[in-house]
Amino acid sequence: MKISDSRRASRMGDQILRELSSILMEEVSDPRLERVTLSGVRMNANLRIAEVLFTTSGDEEKIKAARQGLEKASGYLRSQLGKKMRIQFVPELRFTHDTFLEDMVYAKPDEDDS
Repeated sequence: MKISDSRRASRMGDQILRELSSILMEEVSDPRLERVTLSGVRMNANLRIAEVLFTTSGDEEKIKAARQGLEKASGYLRSQLGKKMRIQFVPELRFTHDTFLEDMVYAKPDEDDS
């Protein structure tokens, strides 16, 4: 997926992030998503795909369960986005675990240094 760096894509990504965060807090009751935090949205060049970055605490099993919960709720999330944002085309939502904060805080060593 080619990430867009246009101003329009950035504004749309920010709005999607705000709306999705609100929907997850207020309307979604899946226990797998209780400790999920959305950390960013990257749009592709034609604004048809939104890559939603999320973080959560726990091991690989919790991360996998959170991703499955988000993917299961994606249809509902898209329909709610369409109602709240009033845009002609609601982008496809793809969920990716964001490891940036973990990498910076815990300073994971480079794999090739060993």
